[in-house]
Amino acid sequence: MYLDNAATTRVLPEVAAALLPYLTEQFGNASSVHAFGQRARAAIEQARRSVAALIGAAPAEIAFVSGGTEANNLAIQGVVGAYRSSHRSHIITTAFEHPAVLAPCQALEAAGLRVTRLPVGAAGRVRAEDVAAALADDTLLVTIMLANNEVGTLQPIADIGALVAERRRRGQAIFLHTDAVQAVGKIPVSVRQLQADLLSLSGHKLHAPKGVGALYVAKHVRLAPQQLGGHQERDRRAGTEAVANIVALGRAAQLAAERLDQMEAVRALRDELERELRKRIPSLAVNGGESPRLPSIANLGFDGLDANRLVIALDLAGIAVSTGSACSSGSTEPSHVLRAMGLPAERVRGSIRISLSCETAAADIARVIDVLPKTVERLARPRAAA
Repeated sequence: MYLDNAATTRVLPEVAAALLPYLTEQFGNASSVHAFGQRARAAIEQARRSVAALIGAAPAEIAFVSGGTEANNLAIQGVVGAYRSSHRSHIITTAFEHPAVLAPCQALEAAGLRVTRLPVGAAGRVRAEDVAAALADDTLLVTIMLANNEVGTLQPIADIGALVAERRRRGQAIFLHTDAVQAVGKIPVSVRQLQADLLSLSGHKLHAPKGVGALYVAKHVRLAPQQLGGHQERDRRAGTEAVANIVALGRAAQLAAERLDQMEAVRALRDELERELRKRIPSLAVNGGESPRLPSIANLGFDGLDANRLVIALDLAGIAVSTGSACSSGSTEPSHVLRAMGLPAERVRGSIRISLSCETAAADIARVIDVLPKTVERLARPRAAA
């Protein structure tokens, strides 16, 4: 059974059905003026309306890209490229962002910008007052995720958005970007309520294919494009549009909007999983469990266990989970998210992520409740004997 939906989700049959004609029959280039091209263009614009509706944006504010990583890079480097000056050279972020935010911030820091990385604490949640204290006259960009991809904790983006908007009303060129890749489709997201200026989302986190995503860019924001060579996406992202994948993302966005109310059932399954496991494993820790969280993620800590061994043992039992971000797979470093939360080293090494979706069944959760305690006991036994 598949319980690693924070890494990627299955493409829904309805999404695959929407995609297929644009690989075979409706194969035109959306920049072509003939009928084939114009049918492709119409399909892209319908998808743009669907994605915009999901996050409360205007269609013209949606730029299609290749996924969350490109969206984050375009947002961060695009704003810096458009607005950077001697008076605008400061970025505020947190220590537990996704690597697709951490890496461009690090590159910009090496290029001379000042970067402030705010702490999140054991709760896995940045404080809006810390953001307020870090804001300076030269702050150009605040980039903080809406929901953490490993522990699922929700960040106070609406409060931070209000701080940034107030600064801009006073004449400062300052913008808020939020990586909402994990949040979109799991909780209601409104760019107006968040007062976000830029927002990233990715198709394969909401049952569309890999290789497509979108960046919301508010009308008042200029971006320096990071890919050159064409005028696609209103000069924000050059390159022939991946029509089939964009159509799929649009259909997935429609379905996500229709099924948002189903996420409460997902939350109930996640809560049952944590509750029953606590009964069977008294030492179990739920990382970030005291904070507001996505309904779909449980990050479970087992002090003294090797999380990689636990993931492999569960896989052999037919249960797919992970140790954290798939983008960090293969790294020998322990989770930077859990380390940023200041958790003990044993907990960091012994934590796994279980992530659900609307396709997760009660039987799946019952199976994990049965298998996981036995697996933990078996893996802990040699250590206890020693």
